[in-house]
Amino acid sequence: MSLVNNVEFLRHLPKMNAFSGLGALAPAVPTPLVETTEFGVNPGDLKMYSFVPAQLARSPALVVVLHGCGQTAASYDLGAGWSTLAKHYGFALLMPEQQAVNNGNSCFNWFNPQDIARGQGEACSIRQMIAHMAGAHEIDPRRIYVTGLSAGGAMASVMLATYPDVFAAGAIVAGLPFGVATDLREALHAMMHASALSAPELGGFVRNASTHDGAWPRLSVWHGSADRTVHPGNADAIVRQWLDVHGLPLAAMSKADVDGHPREVWWNVDGETLVESFSITDMAHGTPLGLADNDERYGVEGAFLIEAGISSSYHIASFFGLTDKVRQPHIAPTGIPRERADTISMTIPVPAAEPEAVSGRKSDRPRKRRSKGVDVGAVITRALTAAGLMK
Repeated sequence: MSLVNNVEFLRHLPKMNAFSGLGALAPAVPTPLVETTEFGVNPGDLKMYSFVPAQLARSPALVVVLHGCGQTAASYDLGAGWSTLAKHYGFALLMPEQQAVNNGNSCFNWFNPQDIARGQGEACSIRQMIAHMAGAHEIDPRRIYVTGLSAGGAMASVMLATYPDVFAAGAIVAGLPFGVATDLREALHAMMHASALSAPELGGFVRNASTHDGAWPRLSVWHGSADRTVHPGNADAIVRQWLDVHGLPLAAMSKADVDGHPREVWWNVDGETLVESFSITDMAHGTPLGLADNDERYGVEGAFLIEAGISSSYHIASFFGLTDKVRQPHIAPTGIPRERADTISMTIPVPAAEPEAVSGRKSDRPRKRRSKGVDVGAVITRALTAAGLMK
């Protein structure tokens, strides 16, 4: 179905204008995000925004965040608080943005076959942005993650399925499984009814999306139990899809409440959590907000950004293994600390339309925590001394 026909179809479905936050586009908001216009081939015609804190952790991680319909990268970052988390914990942030010329409601085209295949369309554009960020900021290829809300969550499903060699883990908020729609009509049906496909059928969509034969990304799934825009059954379908991919049983291995909301967990033989699922009690369509475990609040309430007593962004960052890292200054290749390397001009090689060099991940397991006995001050002092900035 062409974009023109998609728009015409939506005109006859006024009740669906809540689709992933449809409506007036979010107004401009103050933002720390910076736009990059040249990052490689861009067959999906997306915009690239990013945030890199002045102080990156050693072996820095990258989190790719995909906004919902009717949102911009800046508005979703403000609401979900990802750049604040990135600043606190020293990881880089990439926030691709849809353009109205591609989708009249600024939704990522997670159902369009030309945009959800490896090496094609919007999926390829996002992959190119990741490659650019990895080269420009020395991102650890074992620590690249993706998350998104609604249509952005469905697009996160696409990225995990088509580029499983790139991502260590992902998180889908109020999204849909990969492969359940190939046009807008099927997408709307999936949103309203969820998928009744079996776990092996859903898992087959992921396995057939690439030639990957290594470890699969870990996954965190979030969905409001009162969501009337994307049926909560889609969360169950996503879980079934990835349990099959990981070869795990359908029955949860652990169930407990976290901040008053049910969480189910599945792990491997080594006790590593591979899949988790949060059902946010009585919450409508959106991203759950609340105090984090460290008593800080990330993000602000707004359209499809809902106070629920639990900070999904913080918990997702924790699931990715980003909230327990010791922050240390990242030294640029020239020996100049990153905060003084901002003005250095560097030529970053960008891979072709089907980049592979940024993967290299041997294991999806999070790295062990540093010993509490580490003298951080001494480490920083040695780094500054080595850079010639302290005698």
